[in-house]
Amino acid sequence: MTQAPTPTADTVRRLVLSLLEDAKDAKDARDVRGSRGGKETRQGGSGSGPDVRPATQGAEPVTWWVGTRHVLRLAPDREATLRQRRELRLRDLVRPHVPVAVPASVAHGEWAPGLSYTLDTKVPGGSGEEHDVSAVGEADLAGLLTGLREVPVRQAETLGVPRAAPRSLEALRRTAVRAAERLAAADEFDAARLNQLTPPAASQLAAQPGSAVLTHHTLTGGHLVVSADGRVRGVLGWAGAVVGDPAEDIAGLALAVGSPAAVRAATLAGYGARPCLRGLWLARCDTVVHLAEALTGKNATLPRTRLRRAWEPILLERVTDLGDADDAL
Repeated sequence: MTQAPTPTADTVRRLVLSLLEDAKDAKDARDVRGSRGGKETRQGGSGSGPDVRPATQGAEPVTWWVGTRHVLRLAPDREATLRQRRELRLRDLVRPHVPVAVPASVAHGEWAPGLSYTLDTKVPGGSGEEHDVSAVGEADLAGLLTGLREVPVRQAETLGVPRAAPRSLEALRRTAVRAAERLAAADEFDAARLNQLTPPAASQLAAQPGSAVLTHHTLTGGHLVVSADGRVRGVLGWAGAVVGDPAEDIAGLALAVGSPAAVRAATLAGYGARPCLRGLWLARCDTVVHLAEALTGKNATLPRTRLRRAWEPILLERVTDLGDADDAL
């Protein structure tokens, strides 16, 4: 199998210049068609084109800023190409249902044989890791969750969106208990906090049959575009979307914006106590496991931040008896 080429600034610049030339040719053709008896005029060369620079750190960046208004994403392999092509179709399906911006592709094709690219419009705003979400922003998130639930599952699956089975909260709880012991030994976490989630409680919070919806499945702070006033302006990163457990998106929001805001948004979207608490405990167990894994690495700052957000107390868990939790979705 031929090794995929390494994307470089020159690769990106040549691709962008070719796109600009194509756009110029199309504009010239429209101008000629629109002017009777006029002559086609062509300007020589396109200059150096807009500034291009990597959007992420790494030896082989696949996401590039193009000027100030566009983002170029290059698929590094065939699997990523399949996901990206599916993502473009899925974004068009999702866009009418959600109140926040979903990136739009202004050009797409292949940057190398069999490897796709998309040039997307940049959604104005900052990262959800940098800006807090306001009360109005929570309403934006509620609209996102509501809209995802309204997307026809059959249409999403027709586009190739996979179906994912719900995770076992009890299996995750057992893994988190072992991880919590390591964190306690490192003075990072009080392992007794996990005692709140007993095996019977984990069983009560199992995913309910027939509850699968379209889920973003990676609602991290980095995928939320948040303005300085706390509004959620857009959602990025749709390649990992699946048809599955809606509690996974509630869990993702708990890591991104904190458990109280995530549960308020989910409640406003019409989710009952059971999926909210399931999402809460998926997030909490995940953060314990991930922080334990990160302690062997160089930087555990983000896992610590996410653990803190997920373990913020919420009123719902204090007033809900899991045996009587509302099954409504």
